[in-house]
Amino acid sequence: MALKSIQYKTQGTCSALINVVADGDVIYDVEFLGGCSGNLSGIRELVKGMKIDDVIKKLKGIKCGSKQTSCPDQLAMCLLELKNKTAQETLK
Repeated sequence: MALKSIQYKTQGTCSALINVVADGDVIYDVEFLGGCSGNLSGIRELVKGMKIDDVIKKLKGIKCGSKQTSCPDQLAMCLLELKNKTAQETLK
């Protein structure tokens, strides 16, 4: 299967941008721009090789302090957008 990618502008978090590359339904790589370097490097390594749906289930809805979202939650939103983008391209 061909690699697919997305560049996602985050909302409400310290990280400003998330780049994701996936191979089919498996995450190949994730890169965060900004945010807590150590924590986000850890998330990056943990999600590499995982199925997109599994990551969404684990990370969606996580909050950071009093914020309504977090970098993990924004990664889940990014992956949902990637899935929708892929589905729309398949319909074309």
